[in-house]
Amino acid sequence: MNQVSYSLEGKSPKTARGAKTKAKLLEAAALEFGERGYHACMIADITRRAKVGMGTFYVYFDSKEEVFRELVAYMSNLTRTHISKTIEGITDRLEAERAGIVAYLNFAREHKDLYRIVMESQFVAEDAYRNHYRVFHSAYTNNLEVATRKGQIRQGDNEVRAWALIGISVFLGMGIGLDDEKFDVNRIADAAFDMIKYGLNPDANIEPASGSNSSE
Repeated sequence: MNQVSYSLEGKSPKTARGAKTKAKLLEAAALEFGERGYHACMIADITRRAKVGMGTFYVYFDSKEEVFRELVAYMSNLTRTHISKTIEGITDRLEAERAGIVAYLNFAREHKDLYRIVMESQFVAEDAYRNHYRVFHSAYTNNLEVATRKGQIRQGDNEVRAWALIGISVFLGMGIGLDDEKFDVNRIADAAFDMIKYGLNPDANIEPASGSNSSE
């Protein structure tokens, strides 16, 4: 996993040395959870990897679940920030969709351990897992509504569309985008974007789905 700077929430360290120690524990936890899974990973595994004593862990975290939850929140924020920076300045929504897919897949490959932690969180900390995607969905829906008002995409139920588009990226990340390095990210993004832009219906002149939430 690439070296990253972890956010310091929860029990905030009061010194620079404490901040460094907590970051080291979080990095070790990310690697251990990513490799072993939540249930197989013990606090002793984390402290051993971080090269600190067991007591040091409890200075910053109350439990294994707490450090796991912090990593889920960190991953959520890191992913959104990465994608936002990538598509910043792209004014056309369709172009932003393709760029966002590329950014997401590259991120998933570069942060495999953290990505797996978010996937496992649905069984360990379901509320954190749901919040991760609800925040994504809210921002995504808003972006689609703006694009609809600008005439960049056709009218439709943007709340449902947002879930569908999120699902495309997530499952590409879980499958060929994450597990099989031989696939080219741009090739994957092009195929997904083609389906997003043109759909599966050969008739380009189609009406919005019945019951769609059209923007005025």
